[in-house]
Amino acid sequence: MRLGEYLRKDFVLDSLAADSKPDVLAELVAPVAQAFPDIDAQKALRVLLDRESLGTTGIGDAVAIPHGKMDSLKEIVIVAGRSNGGVDFEALDHKPCRIFFLVLAPEHVAGMHLRILAQISRLLSDESFRGAFLDAPDRESLWRVLTSHA
Repeated sequence: MRLGEYLRKDFVLDSLAADSKPDVLAELVAPVAQAFPDIDAQKALRVLLDRESLGTTGIGDAVAIPHGKMDSLKEIVIVAGRSNGGVDFEALDHKPCRIFFLVLAPEHVAGMHLRILAQISRLLSDESFRGAFLDAPDRESLWRVLTSHA
């Protein structure tokens, strides 16, 4: 399994405008709702906020990996986003998050969902990848960083 199999160019957001956790989540969900009209953006946002209430997905080193499961999804969806200014995501290291990987999965693929989260975690533990992600000058460059590493 390669992470690149789950990435879509239109799900790469190189300049998030949001400045709060709920707004970042809404901005990350927006392209999914646009691409999949049967996905209720408000329901997806509730799923993510409910997951956040259990404990932050801001893991530190400027990284957050919000995730959740939705029965209306037919496939795993990943959205990568970057905030140039950083967002208080209640990260474990208490620092703003700038790198976001949203993972939404169907209810019935729990094992694959966990493997994808682990793979994203491994990728984001690489300081050179995080640097390349943050330094990419535009969406096209960010897409190249993602597809060359994932």
